[in-house]
Amino acid sequence: MDDVSGKLAKRPGFDQMIAFMRKNRKLGIVVIVDDPSRLAREVRTHFDLKDLIVLAGGTIESPNHDFDDDPDSVFLETLTATLAQHQRLKNGQQATSRMRARMQSGFYVHNPTLGYVYEKSPAGGSVLVRREPIASIIAEGLEAFASGRLGTQAEFKRFLEAHPAFPKTRHGHVTNQQAKRILTHPLYCGLIQSKKWDVSPRKGHHPALISVETFEKNQERLFGKPMAPARADVHIDFPMRGVVTCGCCHHPMTSNYSTGRSGKRFPYYVCRHRGCEKFGKSVRREIVEDAFESLLVKLKPSDALFDLFSKLFRKRWDEASGKAKEMKATLRIQAAAADKKIAGLLDRIMASESATVIKRYESEIEILERDKLVIAEKTAKCGTALPDYDATFRTAFDFIGNPWNLWKNGTFEDKRIVLKLTLDTPVVYDWNEGVRTPELSFPFKVLKAVGDQNGELAEREGFEPSIRF
Repeated sequence: MDDVSGKLAKRPGFDQMIAFMRKNRKLGIVVIVDDPSRLAREVRTHFDLKDLIVLAGGTIESPNHDFDDDPDSVFLETLTATLAQHQRLKNGQQATSRMRARMQSGFYVHNPTLGYVYEKSPAGGSVLVRREPIASIIAEGLEAFASGRLGTQAEFKRFLEAHPAFPKTRHGHVTNQQAKRILTHPLYCGLIQSKKWDVSPRKGHHPALISVETFEKNQERLFGKPMAPARADVHIDFPMRGVVTCGCCHHPMTSNYSTGRSGKRFPYYVCRHRGCEKFGKSVRREIVEDAFESLLVKLKPSDALFDLFSKLFRKRWDEASGKAKEMKATLRIQAAAADKKIAGLLDRIMASESATVIKRYESEIEILERDKLVIAEKTAKCGTALPDYDATFRTAFDFIGNPWNLWKNGTFEDKRIVLKLTLDTPVVYDWNEGVRTPELSFPFKVLKAVGDQNGELAEREGFEPSIRF
């Protein structure tokens, strides 16, 4: 028994039957078909399968049709096969039409993506709902990618692999295609769309894992200008690989272990850039990483400066909270402007006869419609209660207050985050002078400048100069 399409000639059950008939050709096996349409629902496939049965030494019979070779029987058989093919095509057309109509109403109709599962809806049919804990894992990963905590698709992939509950291949991996599919699927931000069926993006009836704004940020990071080179070969034992550069050629250094005579392994960063004077030269891992740790220790701001920074940030948070009404009015103006642009483009489409121009206008309308979804999402959030300030920024301020702590006690991914958040340039290893001081990221550069300025303006004992005898 086969459950494959009647259009196809390749069927496991049918192939087994033909193999059996060939082995028992002398038995004169008769294949009984309930109805000619059950043999195949494609004219060509119908006669191909019939020929295979005859060549295997069998005959075919049906209670509803005579498979004879006279012209009338062949005509009726061809007509029956053609009718079966027409019914199959018509059924497919009707099914596609119903599925397209359901998608236009905001319901997903394909196999559920990772993080979702179908559930019967009280209104009829099935609707997608969250499948935990996979949905929460995906949501965290997508938010982390949008914020820059996960810098590349490779890091997003490793984040998913690090969760035991996330489904993986039999080799224990998440494929690159699967990671990209999750990052680019609009279903996760609550949208339904189908380019194949000409269904433009619209709000779905399923729960979103992330906001439309977060989804757009991810697309910009994926397909816009890369913020940092993606490295798939970063090893857990060498978190600074790709960040440490050779002071001679200024190319990123690789890493490896060297085995001593006693069998003990020693970790090194190595310059592998051909043409460099220091090609093949290495530096012990602890020299580079200890120098970076010393820099992190110095980045810890004073208690007074950290308290000032926290108060200023809270003040800006409170000011932003009070501007919700102004923001809502601005968003409504933006939505009205988008509607006006869409109306103008529709008028141009009606007046144009060029298929190329019309396609360009339709692409612009699709972008504007997506912008309207983002605006609508922001408008809905205006006026709603903001999350607790301390709960929202506790982790961020813990990091700013002592970045060394996250580096020393964090995971491999945490260390990669520390590198991205604290450095604005690579760490250069000079073969004569050692590790050079890199450029800091803007927040730590500001904190350092303010701290140095305070140190110059006031001495420890007060604003008046101290006098010692």
